[in-house]
Amino acid sequence: MRLRILMRVILSSGSLLLAAANDVPALEDQVLDRINYVRQDPGGYAARLRQLRVRFVGKMLYLPGRENGLLTQEGVGALDEAIAYLESQTPLPPLSRGQLLDLAARDHVVLQGALGTRGHFSPDGASPGDRVARRGGGRLVGEEISYGYADAEDVVRQLVIDDGVADRGHRALLFNRELRYAGVGCGAHLRYGHMCVIDVSRTRNGTSVHTALAQNDGPAGGLPGQP
Repeated sequence: MRLRILMRVILSSGSLLLAAANDVPALEDQVLDRINYVRQDPGGYAARLRQLRVRFVGKMLYLPGRENGLLTQEGVGALDEAIAYLESQTPLPPLSRGQLLDLAARDHVVLQGALGTRGHFSPDGASPGDRVARRGGGRLVGEEISYGYADAEDVVRQLVIDDGVADRGHRALLFNRELRYAGVGCGAHLRYGHMCVIDVSRTRNGTSVHTALAQNDGPAGGLPGQP
């Protein structure tokens, strides 16, 4: 089976947080760590989200330690839906780091952050797969982008709850059972203050599983149906 190219963008509607340049590598590691925590312990993360229910006032969410509230589109309903979804999930293996995926994600941050634009396509029209291919990999990748947050917990919570996104596509991509590798790029954004790009694939470099196996670089867990 081939992983479809999935592209997702999510925009923060809350206050913007800035990070110093020397904090960016740590943030990228933290984002992947939080994604892996959610994948490996969806029930535990559901319990964490449940604690936020009492922090809603209408559609405003008041996070612990934050002076200003975050205006959501759906209010507590989206949170409850995310909790129910997580409680129905079985644990998934963590995503390993893919160097080419990292590079492609950071390439997009550098270009788009300086321009203050958003979306999955580069100024020259390059797609996420094109950016990985330019780094020497394949085009079988998915991508998610978060704008406005410089805190890993905020980034991942936003993607999991998927407030205002009808098909909950960000959450679905995070829980795609075929994925084995991820690359993360985070940095400054001219308009939104900060952005994080997450590129994911079944293989460490975005090639097909069969190509990876031929290169002796197959994904953990083998092909579908294999142990």
